[in-house]
Amino acid sequence: MTAAMQGAHFGTINRFQLGEFEVTSVLDGTVIPLSVKPPFCLDLDDSEIDALGAAAHVRSDKFEHPFVPTLVNTGKELVLFDVGFGAKGPNANTGLLRQRMAEAGYAPEDVDLVVFSHVHPDHILGVTVDGKPAFPNARYAIGQVEFDEWKSGARIPESRAANREMFLKLIVPLADQMTFLAPGDTVASGITAVEAFGHSVGHMMFMVEDGGKQVLLWGDLANHYVFSLQAPEAKVFFDDDSDMAIATRKRVLDMVATDNIPVIGHHMPFPSLGYVERTANSYRWEPASYQMRL
Repeated sequence: MTAAMQGAHFGTINRFQLGEFEVTSVLDGTVIPLSVKPPFCLDLDDSEIDALGAAAHVRSDKFEHPFVPTLVNTGKELVLFDVGFGAKGPNANTGLLRQRMAEAGYAPEDVDLVVFSHVHPDHILGVTVDGKPAFPNARYAIGQVEFDEWKSGARIPESRAANREMFLKLIVPLADQMTFLAPGDTVASGITAVEAFGHSVGHMMFMVEDGGKQVLLWGDLANHYVFSLQAPEAKVFFDDDSDMAIATRKRVLDMVATDNIPVIGHHMPFPSLGYVERTANSYRWEPASYQMRL
């Protein structure tokens, strides 16, 4: 008897200890865009893109794009960074955060604070379920610049018009329950807001620190571990302010490589945890293995 084929399978939950904190990444889902350019490497030749892909053993005609919210349990609060797609995702393989939280041992009601790195669709659409709060006991936090700029609309690209309507519908009504963050502000005990403007005009990262250990939640600073990270100066379609995003990306990649800071990236290959290694001309993503468990 031949066993039935079961299809591809990979992990969807990853948790590690950071001092006394627990940090859990949850795969909200994946899509497979059918081109690398766009969205990445808009000003590179196809031959350059092919070379980047070949050197990293990945295809240069399509790629897997994951969406990875992160939960930090400080022992006093359960903090959720970004909320995924909810029921409004592009396919049935997205919007799985809430059901996978259950696999991680959490209920939506357990979340004390929802923090938005920025307001692109894959970070905000899951904030409601059937018109009601998806995390009913949670407060909210967002960067002051991000909220103000999207509410104004003056610096939001026309290509984001539908996205801005999502923001006005889903996020603006939460203002009375919202803490507005400036760079350097404390989000919760051991968690600090860090400026990373450019991908979105007020995009924020978050440094999580406890017991002498740290991890940077860099959100969408780099959106692919090869085609964005290894070509940090290349323009990316997803970036709302391209020049600012490039400058920010170069600054942060230099910082985390120099200081050997582990990173969780919303679009890095699941479990989305790794290090940035400086190469002769650029940077390389080094996935974490057991470092955070020892």
